[in-house]
Amino acid sequence: MTPSQKVLHKWGLTEPETIENISPLQEGNEDNNRRSFLKKATLGGITLGGAFLFAPIEDVVARSTSGVKRFSSPSDLKITDMRYCVVQNVGRTPIIRIDTNQGIYGLGEVRDGADERYALMLKSRILGQNPCNVEMLFKTIKQFGGQSRQGGGVCAVEMALWDLCGKAYNVPAWQLLGGRYRDKVRLYADTPEADTFDEFKARIKHRLEVQGMTWLKMDISIGEIKKIPGALVNADFWGEGLAQWSGGYDSYANTKHPFTGIQITEKGLDAMAKIISDVRDVVGYNIPLSSDHYGHFDLNNAIRFGKAVDKYRLAWLEDMVPWEFTDQLKTISDALDTPLLTGEDIYLLQTFKPMIDQHAVDIIHPDLATSGGLLETKRIGDYAEEKGVAMAMHFAGTPVSFMANVHCAAATQNFLALEHHSLDSEWWPNLVRTTDGRKLFEKGFAQVPLTAPGLGIELNDDEVKKHLIDSDKSYFAPTPQWDDKRAHDRLWS
Repeated sequence: MTPSQKVLHKWGLTEPETIENISPLQEGNEDNNRRSFLKKATLGGITLGGAFLFAPIEDVVARSTSGVKRFSSPSDLKITDMRYCVVQNVGRTPIIRIDTNQGIYGLGEVRDGADERYALMLKSRILGQNPCNVEMLFKTIKQFGGQSRQGGGVCAVEMALWDLCGKAYNVPAWQLLGGRYRDKVRLYADTPEADTFDEFKARIKHRLEVQGMTWLKMDISIGEIKKIPGALVNADFWGEGLAQWSGGYDSYANTKHPFTGIQITEKGLDAMAKIISDVRDVVGYNIPLSSDHYGHFDLNNAIRFGKAVDKYRLAWLEDMVPWEFTDQLKTISDALDTPLLTGEDIYLLQTFKPMIDQHAVDIIHPDLATSGGLLETKRIGDYAEEKGVAMAMHFAGTPVSFMANVHCAAATQNFLALEHHSLDSEWWPNLVRTTDGRKLFEKGFAQVPLTAPGLGIELNDDEVKKHLIDSDKSYFAPTPQWDDKRAHDRLWS
């Protein structure tokens, strides 16, 4: 009988279970095994408490953990690889996986419409590092991010680090951000498209009564009134459709709002207001109704449009002019009664600060996959809260980024609502499985994981593989070509 066994026998106790007494790890069951180990290790510590009540703490730790092979020892955790796949979702949405020397990994997501290489080039900067040093690693890589999709790589890595850190310490990501304010996160979704007004009313009813949404957003573009004679000035110059998303360098899509020369006539304003009025009649006034995607016209016409629709009490007017025109946003905001919102393309708190300090908008709207990830977005929300500005959250991606947003929203007090861009996609929720068995969302609210570690999800491999982009069917293949660091990164002398 060993000395420890003799002591245990004297006190009428038994040897605590070690990892060898627990079933071997199985593929896909890492979280359950880790929880099992932690639970049993804790029970073992309690059992030993009486035996070593008066022993030095070093002896207690050494003896109670002798022979135990931990699934994750956070202080010895090291990053060993970064891999990816690209899902056909909102164009293209890359998912990354950061692997470690202890078998646990973290999931992150490069923003929709962005390039996985934004993240892969960061691999050489984090290899061999402890992923639990999230803030230090974020400061190492944040110089390689930028506005809009260019922030996607940094944010993907930051998400994966929090997922890893939460798994290593067996706590949800929101706990690592300082705790939660809510157990459910309110969602908002687009009003559905329809060929007829009767069909539209039926789909709105489905949104509210079946899907349980409590907040909606509608698109209302000048493209919808272009065919009305006399509704717009200078629109024909830009060609058919006034498409906002594609075109050459000098196209309407890539010309900023103040530089198109397009104006809306009174007839055009009446037509746009009528569309909003019809939607409001169907939705009612008990549901917040936001608006977006008006088209590219200057601040004078933005003010005219805003005044024409003030009476419909929209929850916000989104991206009236490009976000970097802070003074113009302030001018529009001061002129209107309807709240103004922007922010989905802004990277880092330092870029949000001028807008918040001037109260140029009433609501900030970060996209966590651009703004800097979980912690930076919480900091943005906290700073805005101090200045009396609320925060909604933009999102259009896979459930990986969705859950990163849910954890951040749960931990941020001035949060209003999170966008759900794939509400009508039957396969979208099936891309992942929750590690605690909860539903991702239900009746207009996302469920905050109360106990599941990290982001609280794992990929459903078979389902994800069904939705990979045609141009790249690889699935988390090794990426040794991104291992080498080839530059000196310091920004100061």
